Amino acid sequence: MAVETKQWLRFRNNGATGFGTLSSSGISVHEGEMFGRNVATGKSMALSEVELLAPCAPSKIVALWNNFHALAARLNQPEPPEPLYLLKATTSITTPGAVIRRPSYYDGKTTYEGELGIVIGKTCARVPPAEAHGCIFGYTCVNDITANDILTSDPTFPQWARAKGIDDYGPFGPVIATGLDPAKLVVRTILNGAERQNYPISDMIFSAQELVSKISQDMTLLPGDLIAVGTSVGVGVMKEQVNTVTVAIDGIGELTNEFRL
Repeated sequence: MAVETKQWLRFRNNGATGFGTLSSSGISVHEGEMFGRNVATGKSMALSEVELLAPCAPSKIVALWNNFHALAARLNQPEPPEPLYLLKATTSITTPGAVIRRPSYYDGKTTYEGELGIVIGKTCARVPPAEAHGCIFGYTCVNDITANDILTSDPTFPQWARAKGIDDYGPFGPVIATGLDPAKLVVRTILNGAERQNYPISDMIFSAQELVSKISQDMTLLPGDLIAVGTSVGVGVMKEQVNTVTVAIDGIGELTNEFRL
């Protein structure tokens, strides 16, 4: 039996925050809790009526490094025996469509990283792999923006958290799609109209379920938490004064932001 897919989003209208699902007429407004009990109100809103927000508010963002076979081979690095990850500041979150500016104090290289994001749907701690699927609410698009020269500026300590945690360097969305098989998804990243990344999620070293299970051995994952599964080949520097970056995943949609130097 086919699983029904839905695309959940959050929005602001007249100062009030709401949530719902995409429908043929726009947004089907819901009430209750996105990750708990909710019901459609019967009210519909056009996308043009609202400001789209990040589709959830994570308590933490877990970001993977070296989680694709192709990228490990390209970098000539060994594939890790367990997930390698960092925590990205929740204050790095910004909205789909937002203009992102490089900090005034920083004039170094900044890269885009198109990724799939896993959104947790219920509290999970020390979850076995066979039960991890039940902890996943859905999937979203992520641009894990990185200030590369900050990352490598001190030879004694790679500054992962600082380089990736700058305000607005963590856009994701525009929706959370449920009912998808992540292994069938393909991530594409388009920079200023040119496709720079096109890679299959099936090339991950650790699957979505394995990531949830293994990370939950270390820390409790809460509803709305976001796991950025890592990126593959094609990461590049944003060099123009104004850069338009789109992370596109069929079944989820397109996350587009402008990055200005």
